[in-house]
Amino acid sequence: MRRLGDGVEAALHCAVILAALPEGKVLSGKNLAALHGISESYLLKHLRALTAASVTEAVPGPRGGYRLARPATEITMLDVVEAIDGAGPAFVCREIRRAGEVTTNASCAYKSDCFIKRRMLAAEKLWRNALSAQTLVDLLADGELEIGEFNKKAVGNFVIEKQR
Repeated sequence: MRRLGDGVEAALHCAVILAALPEGKVLSGKNLAALHGISESYLLKHLRALTAASVTEAVPGPRGGYRLARPATEITMLDVVEAIDGAGPAFVCREIRRAGEVTTNASCAYKSDCFIKRRMLAAEKLWRNALSAQTLVDLLADGELEIGEFNKKAVGNFVIEKQR
């Protein structure tokens, strides 16, 4: 499978932060970028993709920012991945088995899909199913267990200070 784009990591981290916001609150793209130490213009591109996919919504105006478009229990990791990298298959079979210099009996060898393609797509289906079974709430629970108290407090204070 192809490598996931770097934007997937940023989008997942931002989605988790937005999932932790109190009802009705937003964070600006600028503050989300600052929190994660990434370029604002880079992150805004991904936030727009999340908004286009109805994962987040953009609240306009001077007190605007981003928030989740629906409850965190309804947003899966796959929703975020597909918003950033697209929903198409990660593996694309180019049928190189037919392009070589060796002559084969086409009526015999190519009656079905390439066996490599079948296995790759089956593996991708398992991967997508695993991502679709995990929501932002699951990631919040992981963070609660795995992030140290000092870091939780530091991020929490930042979010409280910057939320609108």
